Amino acid sequence: MRVVEDIPHPKFKIQILNYNSKYIIKIELGQFEQIYKISETDVMGLDDVKAMITQPFLSSCLHRFVAMREDWNTSFRNKNVVQE
Repeated sequence: MRVVEDIPHPKFKIQILNYNSKYIIKIELGQFEQIYKISETDVMGLDDVKAMITQPFLSSCLHRFVAMREDWNTSFRNKNVVQE
């Protein structure tokens, strides 16, 4: 797997990687990450992939990160609760 591009962003660490004939978009925020894979045959190259990383897309990613954190915090709080 090789890093093709690092995309600067004030909140997220965004990387585009290439592996096994797929572009992989990796978005990280703190301890959480989201991965999106797209076949090289479904796009016209790296510029096409970069064009998919829009502000509405990143806004949805942020909402998903918040939900992920809430799920994790709930799970963490319940780790010592006896399940009946």
